[in-house]
Amino acid sequence: MNISKREQRVLHVLAQGGAIRHERGETAKITDVTCITRDGAILSDCDLALFQRLKRRGLIVSGGGRPYRISRKGRCAVRAELDNR
Repeated sequence: MNISKREQRVLHVLAQGGAIRHERGETAKITDVTCITRDGAILSDCDLALFQRLKRRGLIVSGGGRPYRISRKGRCAVRAELDNR
């Protein structure tokens, strides 16, 4: 699967324990996303278009209204780096 550098960056943050918090608008559609690292820093590379691509590919999942996390498919798709846990 071809994954862009921005997608890789977001998936690495999620693989290390980060999450994507989302906000819904009046129509119950997701209107804003914020990618937060496990240390509490905000990743500026994650925007709504990137979030939708990751979700459409099944690389991130959410259950019960909780923040989005990396899925098993996402863990298999991301390239390994030394600082990943």
